[in-house]
Amino acid sequence: MDMTESRVLCAASAYEQKYYFNKTFDRIPDDIKDQLHIICVLFTEDIGGIILFEFDEEGHLHIRTEATASDYNYDEIGAALEVKEIQKQRRDMLNGLELYYRAFVLGQPLDLEDWQLE
Repeated sequence: MDMTESRVLCAASAYEQKYYFNKTFDRIPDDIKDQLHIICVLFTEDIGGIILFEFDEEGHLHIRTEATASDYNYDEIGAALEVKEIQKQRRDMLNGLELYYRAFVLGQPLDLEDWQLE
Protein backbone atom coordinates (compact mmCIF):
# COMPACT_ATOMS: atom_id res chain seq x y z
CA MET A 1 0.00 0.00 0.00
CA ASP A 2 1.34 3.40 -0.96
CA MET A 3 0.78 5.71 1.99
CA THR A 4 1.58 8.81 -0.08
CA GLU A 5 -2.08 8.73 -1.10
CA SER A 6 -3.40 8.26 2.44
CA ARG A 7 -5.32 10.63 4.65
CA VAL A 8 -4.75 10.48 8.40
CA LEU A 9 -7.91 10.25 10.49
CA CYS A 10 -6.14 10.41 13.85
CA ALA A 11 -2.80 9.67 15.46
CA ALA A 12 -1.02 9.64 18.81
CA SER A 13 2.63 9.83 19.75
CA ALA A 14 4.26 8.51 22.90
CA TYR A 15 7.23 10.78 22.17
CA GLU A 16 5.32 14.04 22.15
CA GLN A 17 2.50 12.77 24.38
CA LYS A 18 0.00 14.26 21.94
CA TYR A 19 -3.14 13.15 20.15
CA TYR A 20 -4.14 14.49 16.74
CA PHE A 21 -7.58 14.33 15.12
CA ASN A 22 -7.95 15.55 11.53
CA LYS A 23 -10.58 18.33 11.53
CA THR A 24 -11.65 17.22 8.05
CA PHE A 25 -13.56 14.48 9.86
CA ASP A 26 -15.22 16.75 12.44
CA ARG A 27 -18.68 15.52 11.43
CA ILE A 28 -17.93 12.06 12.84
CA PRO A 29 -20.04 11.59 15.99
CA ASP A 30 -18.37 12.68 19.22
CA ASP A 31 -18.63 9.24 20.83
CA ILE A 32 -16.66 7.72 17.92
CA LYS A 33 -14.06 10.51 18.17
CA ASP A 34 -13.80 9.83 21.92
CA GLN A 35 -13.31 6.10 21.31
CA LEU A 36 -10.55 6.80 18.77
CA HIS A 37 -8.87 9.14 21.24
CA ILE A 38 -8.93 6.51 23.99
CA ILE A 39 -7.66 3.75 21.67
CA CYS A 40 -4.74 5.86 20.46
CA VAL A 41 -3.68 7.15 23.85
CA LEU A 42 -3.90 3.74 25.53
CA PHE A 43 -1.90 2.20 22.69
CA THR A 44 0.95 4.69 23.02
CA GLU A 45 0.97 4.36 26.81
CA ASP A 46 1.10 0.55 26.66
CA ILE A 47 3.23 -0.06 23.55
CA GLY A 48 4.99 3.25 22.90
CA GLY A 49 5.81 4.70 19.51
CA ILE A 50 3.22 6.25 17.22
CA ILE A 51 -0.15 4.95 16.07
CA LEU A 52 -1.96 6.28 13.00
CA PHE A 53 -5.40 5.56 11.61
CA GLU A 54 -5.23 6.26 7.87
CA PHE A 55 -7.57 5.94 4.91
CA ASP A 56 -6.06 4.81 1.62
CA GLU A 57 -7.20 6.16 -1.74
CA GLU A 58 -9.90 3.47 -2.01
CA GLY A 59 -11.37 4.26 1.40
CA HIS A 60 -9.92 1.38 3.42
CA LEU A 61 -8.94 2.26 6.97
CA HIS A 62 -5.52 1.05 8.08
CA ILE A 63 -3.90 1.16 11.49
CA ARG A 64 -0.18 1.78 11.24
CA THR A 65 2.41 1.93 14.00
CA GLU A 66 5.99 3.07 14.00
CA ALA A 67 8.81 3.90 16.36
CA THR A 68 12.12 5.68 16.26
CA ALA A 69 15.24 3.57 15.87
CA SER A 70 16.38 4.64 19.34
CA ASP A 71 13.14 3.51 21.04
CA TYR A 72 14.23 0.28 22.69
CA ASN A 73 11.03 0.08 24.75
CA TYR A 74 8.79 -0.21 21.65
CA ASP A 75 7.52 -3.75 21.25
CA GLU A 76 6.97 -4.44 17.54
CA ILE A 77 5.33 -7.82 18.15
CA GLY A 78 3.16 -6.40 20.92
CA ALA A 79 2.16 -3.55 18.61
CA ALA A 80 1.05 -5.95 15.86
CA LEU A 81 -0.93 -8.03 18.35
CA GLU A 82 -2.56 -4.93 19.83
CA VAL A 83 -3.55 -3.66 16.35
CA LYS A 84 -5.15 -7.04 15.58
CA GLU A 85 -7.04 -6.87 18.86
CA ILE A 86 -8.29 -3.35 18.07
CA GLN A 87 -9.41 -4.54 14.62
CA LYS A 88 -11.24 -7.49 16.16
CA GLN A 89 -12.92 -5.64 19.04
CA ARG A 90 -13.78 -2.49 17.07
CA ARG A 91 -14.63 -4.09 13.71
CA ASP A 92 -18.08 -2.50 13.47
CA MET A 93 -16.77 0.97 14.31
CA LEU A 94 -13.91 0.65 11.82
CA ASN A 95 -16.28 -0.58 9.09
CA GLY A 96 -18.58 2.36 9.84
CA LEU A 97 -15.66 4.78 9.50
CA GLU A 98 -14.83 3.28 6.10
CA LEU A 99 -18.46 3.69 5.03
CA TYR A 100 -18.41 7.30 6.22
CA TYR A 101 -15.20 8.03 4.33
CA ARG A 102 -16.41 6.43 1.11
CA ALA A 103 -19.77 8.21 1.21
CA PHE A 104 -18.87 11.67 2.48
CA VAL A 105 -15.25 12.13 1.41
CA LEU A 106 -14.96 10.07 -1.75
CA GLY A 107 -18.61 10.60 -2.75
CA GLN A 108 -19.17 6.94 -3.58
CA PRO A 109 -22.75 5.64 -3.60
CA LEU A 110 -23.51 3.36 -0.67
CA ASP A 111 -24.53 -0.23 -1.27
CA LEU A 112 -25.64 -1.28 2.20
CA GLU A 113 -26.20 -4.89 1.08
CA ASP A 114 -22.42 -5.28 0.85
CA TRP A 115 -21.90 -3.96 4.37
CA GLN A 116 -23.33 -6.09 7.15
CA LEU A 117 -22.85 -5.95 10.88
CA GLU A 118 -22.30 -9.29 12.56
